[in-house]
Amino acid sequence: MNDREVERLNPPETASPSSPPPSEGQISRFFRFRENQTNFRTEILAGIVSFLTMAYILVVNPVILSNGIFLEQPQDLFSELVMATSLAAAIATLIMGLWANYPFALAPGMGLNAFFAYSVVLGLGIDWRVALTAIFIEGLIFILLTLSDLRRQIVTAIPACLKHATATGIGFFIAYLALTGSVEQGGAGIIIAPEQGTITSLGNFAEPNTIVAIIGILITAAFVARRVTGALLWGILATAILGWILGVASLPEGIFALPPLPVDLVGQALVGFSLLSWEQIWDFLAILFVFLFVDLFDTIGTLAGVAVQAGYINEEGELPRANQALMADAIGTTCGALLGTSTVTTFIESASGVLEGGRTGFTAVVTAILFAVSVFFIPLIAAIPAFATVPALLIVGVLMTGNVRSIRWDDPAESIPCFLTIIMMPLSFSIAEGLAFGFITYPLIKAFQGKAHEIKLILWILAAVFVLRFVLTATGLTE
Repeated sequence: MNDREVERLNPPETASPSSPPPSEGQISRFFRFRENQTNFRTEILAGIVSFLTMAYILVVNPVILSNGIFLEQPQDLFSELVMATSLAAAIATLIMGLWANYPFALAPGMGLNAFFAYSVVLGLGIDWRVALTAIFIEGLIFILLTLSDLRRQIVTAIPACLKHATATGIGFFIAYLALTGSVEQGGAGIIIAPEQGTITSLGNFAEPNTIVAIIGILITAAFVARRVTGALLWGILATAILGWILGVASLPEGIFALPPLPVDLVGQALVGFSLLSWEQIWDFLAILFVFLFVDLFDTIGTLAGVAVQAGYINEEGELPRANQALMADAIGTTCGALLGTSTVTTFIESASGVLEGGRTGFTAVVTAILFAVSVFFIPLIAAIPAFATVPALLIVGVLMTGNVRSIRWDDPAESIPCFLTIIMMPLSFSIAEGLAFGFITYPLIKAFQGKAHEIKLILWILAAVFVLRFVLTATGLTE
């Protein structure tokens, strides 16, 4: 066989018209496209879809945090919070893609940002810098727990029903926050606190904010029902545009601008150490525990749910590279606190990218790049009124409450603690109080059933911590 025949039968790769560009080939090998049965175009599209379904957080997170994080008045750090949100999301998602090689995206978590602003800062009166310190410590603890493999193991000790109840309760809490937003502060005012009579009632449907918000809910619901990609984001934009057209909200002053550096936020988590007083130590430890618990199980639950959908779970029922994925969350939370935002967690909206075909970390890298670029559009984002985020918050609440299906309502040991967890979160306006009722009653009712031997020691410890918190609060020792 001569050289010409050899070359004809075994042509060099560079001669093949179907060979990918050198850079694409390197990306393909690094993220193992062939093993995951995906390609460059599919991964890029999946990354864009993930970003579109998550982009509402760039508006919603600053709106919520602005009520607790400000210098002189609420919203005065909105632009900086947008910057902090986008950078925290970009960093954490990039780590997830490059290190864990999963198409999961991360950002400051819904529910935890509400707990941060309303329960911790406004409810307990804790300085927002001290609250950021709690987030920073949480991230460091998660890094240590992940390195020691304890974080992965802790999840097995907590009953699945309480995880689902926590997610459900947060969903109701988010929806409640959306519906009760004050008209005076740009909210929808769909549910209000009347001056007399019932504790709450329907708002004034003659208010422009309320009318536009209701129309926005219907528009967003239609997008979701039709399974439109990025339905929540388009719902926010449609509601905002309607408000601008009707003159209910001010038009944006621009679309593109160089982003302001978050100089009033960066490093304030470290400043918080010097502001923490001994009188607040019990409250500080309590909120640190809540941040740890909610983020731990929110991340674990999301990873497990999306991983099952993507087919990542192995025959032993485990997620390969789980610690790398958890480390992305831990580092993201730590960096997020230093940037000035609340806990960073894995988003269930990552499932949209998976459904679009994303199978590797390159999907996450694309999403991270889009989050980073989004900081140049802060003028447009800042002009979006609070009532325009109501539809997205309400739909997020709907999605989170879907966890209620996984609770065994015919078993009192599950149904009673779970119901108390769910109902007490919105009624007490506190995620922490809802968790307390669930963790105290679950082991007790199990013991009443004669099943105390089924309760792990950690559950009794958690119940004791919450009982102690109530005792200290009742006696005024935490004031």
